[in-house]
Amino acid sequence: MAAQTVASTTNSVTSTTSAASADSANAVDLGPAAALSCRECGHRVPLGPVFACEECFGPLEIAYDFSAYDTEELRKRIEAGPANIWRYAPLLPVPADVAEKPNINPGWTKLVKADNLARELGVDPGKLFVKDDSGNPTHSFKDRVVAQAIEAARAFGFTTLSCSSTGNLAGAVGAAAARAGFRSCVFIPHDLEQGKVVMAAVYGGELVGIEGNYDDVNRFCSELIGDPAGEGWGFVNVNLRPYYAEGSKTLAYEICEQLGWQLPDQLVVPIASGSQLTKIDKGLQELIKLGLVEDKPYKIFGAQAEGCSPVSVAYKAGLDVVRPQKPNTIAKSLAIGNPADGPYVLDIARRTGGAVEDVNDEQVVDAIKLLARTEGIFAETAGGVTVGVAKKLIENGLLDPTLTTVVLNTGDGLKTLDAVASDTGLTATIRPSLDSFREAGLAS
Repeated sequence: MAAQTVASTTNSVTSTTSAASADSANAVDLGPAAALSCRECGHRVPLGPVFACEECFGPLEIAYDFSAYDTEELRKRIEAGPANIWRYAPLLPVPADVAEKPNINPGWTKLVKADNLARELGVDPGKLFVKDDSGNPTHSFKDRVVAQAIEAARAFGFTTLSCSSTGNLAGAVGAAAARAGFRSCVFIPHDLEQGKVVMAAVYGGELVGIEGNYDDVNRFCSELIGDPAGEGWGFVNVNLRPYYAEGSKTLAYEICEQLGWQLPDQLVVPIASGSQLTKIDKGLQELIKLGLVEDKPYKIFGAQAEGCSPVSVAYKAGLDVVRPQKPNTIAKSLAIGNPADGPYVLDIARRTGGAVEDVNDEQVVDAIKLLARTEGIFAETAGGVTVGVAKKLIENGLLDPTLTTVVLNTGDGLKTLDAVASDTGLTATIRPSLDSFREAGLAS
């Protein structure tokens, strides 16, 4: 987003939010969250529904005060917590009683030891894992981020929950709003996969198609938030974005706890806006600083689809600036041509010794089938991107097959059936007789 647009939107958000919310921001109960801090200049402001720095227009994120925590007591508290993301409530911008409120309670999804896939990819036994987030309530990792955002919406007195979405977020917002008693109105590209349209609409909220791609949808939402028509609306990935984004940290927390409070050596993470990857890195760094895991090097690899790969292109060209692209890929959940966190992804990939790579649509489909055939996990196209990129990284010698590696699957393949439907179907059609069965060559 251009600086001028950010500035006008930020001013509009500030003016349309009640003065009471601004004056009492420090009294808002959001646990250890202490302030909003600019990722560019470090300027701090009180907690509130704003997302851009008033000094430099850089993005704001949550700053915490963890100074009161004892490492062993914190570990025991987490391990005694519920089997969802609220076990990590002491590390999130949520009130202490969050687990008692109506929420869809996502998280604590499976970390699958993928030995069958490892054999196919040439990875050492016991070293490859798939973090399968398709087990969340609406079958994608977006339930994690929305769960955070809706608590912030409650704290700031919003009555309508909204978002711009490539599909999964729309469903997550619809479900969370229904559960919490909020009105929801979400905006999606008009040509989204039908499965995601149905899943977003079934929760009874308002679903609006915008003519254009995700970046057009996002621009519209930024305009609406600064208009009187958007007063009282909490846009989870705009004015609530600093809180929303923190939900992705819980992936890092869970992976490390499920590995026995150990950092993985390598992670392969899909890139849409880039926020998930940057917050996973933030979560790992927090665990190190809190003493919950031993400090050691780790590498983070970003994964994109070739038809929307602005971060991968920038990484390979040695650039610090990400040039927008017009998306053209079956991986529509990753089809963000102007990723807000792109530059930060580049920084993390380079700092950790990782990389950013991409695969074409054919490779995405092949990877979806490979994961399903080897591990019984049916991933959506974003999962095909991460598995496909992991395979490519191993073949190119960038990912070490002897180290503990976690590949993320962020959604359920039932949402993107069209990607594999054309060449996936019946093995044979036979008459109901043993002779026909044998003629088809199906006997062992």
